Amino acid sequence: MSGIISSSIARKYSMALSGLFLVIFLFQHFTINFTSIVDAKIFNQLSHFMGNNPIVQFVLQPILIIGVVFHFVMGFILEIKNRRSRTDKYYAVKGAANSSWISRNMILSGIVILSFLGLHFYDFWVPEMKYKYYDFLPEDPNRYYEELVHKFVNPTRVLIYVVSFVFLALHLLHGFGSSFQSMGVNNKYTSTITLFTKIFSIGIPFGFIFIAIFHFLNH
Repeated sequence: MSGIISSSIARKYSMALSGLFLVIFLFQHFTINFTSIVDAKIFNQLSHFMGNNPIVQFVLQPILIIGVVFHFVMGFILEIKNRRSRTDKYYAVKGAANSSWISRNMILSGIVILSFLGLHFYDFWVPEMKYKYYDFLPEDPNRYYEELVHKFVNPTRVLIYVVSFVFLALHLLHGFGSSFQSMGVNNKYTSTITLFTKIFSIGIPFGFIFIAIFHFLNH
């Protein structure tokens, strides 16, 4: 029995730590993208650095991909185990009384986010890999801004981005705060941490939405 409990705790810790790692990346990604509405030159410089720095490309990028895969696989595993453990029919009927809609549908928001990541990779990562390692085109440090803006010309793609980031906000509203609880953070700073996670969970996704709509309206 203790082994099962330990295994369950280890999975929750792993889920929480991988989620916090992805939150850090999300903030870094937002910071760079936000410069695209402030100064195209700065955005090009930052994107060029990230796209051509060997540590970023061959160390941090693979770690990020592994982190994304691990987080979502672990999420699905935890969801399956949670569903199997709900043997009490009363809990199933009264689920809404015991938890929020967001917490009960983390798997749904996760699937939407995972689908969006597939589109995002297709939009940016795949063309970047093709540009550098298949076409072997000469590096142009000023190409990144135009490539970004071009993706937001299509209103359908912008709508997909908007909906996806709304689901990301929902996912973060439960997951970001829960990650600290899973790691046993419960002290005098708990209320401050909770407030911070809520502001971050709403502010960053809607910041991405603002960037997408801004470029759509100003292309």
